[in-house]
Amino acid sequence: MIQLDLTPDEREIMTTVLKSYLSDLRMEIANTDRKAFRDMLKERKQVIRKVLDAIRLDAE
Repeated sequence: MIQLDLTPDEREIMTTVLKSYLSDLRMEIANTDRKAFRDMLKERKQVIRKVLDAIRLDAE
C-alpha cells in the first residue's frame, strides 16, 4: 500500500480532480456500447471511489 502525505490544499485539489474524473467516467460508461470497455471503466470507477474514500478518511 502506498501512503501519501498531502497538505490540506493538496488533498482538496486531489479530491476535486478525482470527483471531476469520476463524473466524466459516469458519462463515458453511459455512452459506451462495448461491454469489455464498459466493464474496465466500471472497475476504474470503483478504484477512484476507493481513493476518494481514503482521502476523506485520512483528513479526519
